[in-house]
Amino acid sequence: MSETVRTHLRVRASELVGRGWLNTGGKSLDLESLRGKIVLLDFWTFCCINCLHVLDELRPLEQQYADVLVTVGVHSPKFEHEADPVALAAAVERYEIRHPVLDDPELDTWKAYTARAWPTLVVIDPEGYIVAHLSGEGHADGLAVLIPELIAEHEAKGTLHRGDGPYVAPEPTSGTLRFPGKALFLPAGRGGTAALEDAAAKSGAGSWLVTDTGHHRLVELSTDFETVLGTYGSGEKGYADGGAADARFNEPQGLVLLPEDVAAKAGYDVVIADSVNHRLRGLSLTDGTATTLAGNGIQRLLETGPARVDEEGAAYGARLEADPLQVSLSSPWDVVWSGKLNAVVVAMAGVHQIFSFDPVTGAVSIVAGNGLEGLLDGPAAEAWFAQSSGLAEDADGNIWVADSETSALRKLVIADDGAITVESAVGKGLFDFGFRDGPAAEARLQHPLGVTVLPDGSVAIADTYNGAVRRYDPASGTVSTLARGLSEPSDVIVDHTRVAGSEPLLVVVEANKHQLVYVPIPKEAQQVDEGAAQTQRPKSPVAPGLLSLAVRFTAPTGQKLDDRWGDPTQLKISSTPPELLVAGGGTSVGLLRTLELASDVPEGVLHITARAAACDGPETEDGEIPEHAACHLYQQDWGIPVLLQADGDTELVLDLRGMD
Repeated sequence: MSETVRTHLRVRASELVGRGWLNTGGKSLDLESLRGKIVLLDFWTFCCINCLHVLDELRPLEQQYADVLVTVGVHSPKFEHEADPVALAAAVERYEIRHPVLDDPELDTWKAYTARAWPTLVVIDPEGYIVAHLSGEGHADGLAVLIPELIAEHEAKGTLHRGDGPYVAPEPTSGTLRFPGKALFLPAGRGGTAALEDAAAKSGAGSWLVTDTGHHRLVELSTDFETVLGTYGSGEKGYADGGAADARFNEPQGLVLLPEDVAAKAGYDVVIADSVNHRLRGLSLTDGTATTLAGNGIQRLLETGPARVDEEGAAYGARLEADPLQVSLSSPWDVVWSGKLNAVVVAMAGVHQIFSFDPVTGAVSIVAGNGLEGLLDGPAAEAWFAQSSGLAEDADGNIWVADSETSALRKLVIADDGAITVESAVGKGLFDFGFRDGPAAEARLQHPLGVTVLPDGSVAIADTYNGAVRRYDPASGTVSTLARGLSEPSDVIVDHTRVAGSEPLLVVVEANKHQLVYVPIPKEAQQVDEGAAQTQRPKSPVAPGLLSLAVRFTAPTGQKLDDRWGDPTQLKISSTPPELLVAGGGTSVGLLRTLELASDVPEGVLHITARAAACDGPETEDGEIPEHAACHLYQQDWGIPVLLQADGDTELVLDLRGMD
């Protein structure tokens, strides 16, 4: 689309309707009570990694403009569990959201503002009119220009009211741990210095290292899960290398203990997925020092394409950068050691891919996933993942993956020559979930975050939003339930401290109860069938045949579309099932496309990825972008459920960045 300035079309914002409010001290808000403020509606759901990115993008703006800007999080859930008000309250606390949140379980406000993707941002001026509609991440720079414009305009008109906003902080609920993410068993002799003073550790029982995610640190616990043997990190959110008391993390998640010979060469023992810092960190258990291993702290937005070449120019599977500290990562969520690859495998949740990291050489590579969000098996370079969040290696050297947004259990089958194929054991797609045991093809999970391999070769799954631990048996191809009634289990690990002949146990990280618990592995698993479900998000009625697609994009004030090397916009389009899309799929430049939809497919999902590149001005006299201008990539992935009917729409308009 062409660059345009904000128009003066006056569209009144719809009222905020939902079940209730959080972070307001029990008060209900409406737009009338917010008149005089710039209101930023953030449509989000707490399962969505892109939504979590936006929360962090908005924090500096909220602080800078605290007296004139009111952010309102509109929580419009994707999964059934996310509609639980208790789970939502926990998520608001977990992610340290410091603005009012509207609980919108029926998607009433979502529909009123015609949101089509998570996240979506809507800007409302002090008089109650919509001035911008933005999809996806990366809009902070544009908002940093728009907000001062609105301040100047409405101060001049006398319609801007400065002062405190309606946010009221809730009471904290955690104890020693706060929303722990993952755990790692440290065998005797490999624990931290403090563990050597513990009687249990001396006896050979070992200790447990836990990412205390909500406290932004790591905690080493004795096997009683109560005795704190040591902490790593100051507990203050941020980024800093250094000793145990000085290092800083930002919502650390996965942990892996390196083999002893590798650790000796690398100079550290544990690799940590430091999720919000977009980095891999190393921890020496000998002296408690934390160091940065990979990642420049800039969130990665580029992904690989079907041509097996990363858009930064690196061949698929090859090292991305000579210097691992110059590589951009995106929300690394879990890590596991791969004996076959002789490297750490990383679930790169933010770009729906699987990476690897070599602790000895520092090489960072993409090993699976082309960056498109969804469930598609096949060769590693062509496979789709969706916010992979848990990893485990089995006895054959294959890697099991908890693929959270598709509610799926996936597997990387690694051949002896290093070739990788992706298979799905459980799961159907982005919008299918449930709580059902039985044959794997019919079984359903709900946003799993953790996975481990049991002694018999079966796989235990932290089925997070079902509050359960599930078991997949490859031998029989069935799914059963080992335990339920848990509060958002985020990881599951086989207990290695049990003596021979005793009943095997699992250690479960129960995030929303801020604790680790033991769960027995029974001989007979409980069978569950509470049905399968689909996301309640409404399907868009479209007519079979030709469908005109337009993605609107307006560069922020002070930026210009970067057309120095041709059209700087791009669309990638595919569908589930593939037969839905007769023509118009694939990747090409431009934000306009005519699709042809099948007449014999009743419903499906259109997968649309839009991109636009714009660079900072001011423009030179000849209208060109300055040579050293900073440039920005805008991107959004949509998975749009569609229902085909004769009287359906023949046009589909989406906003990557629309200004009214």
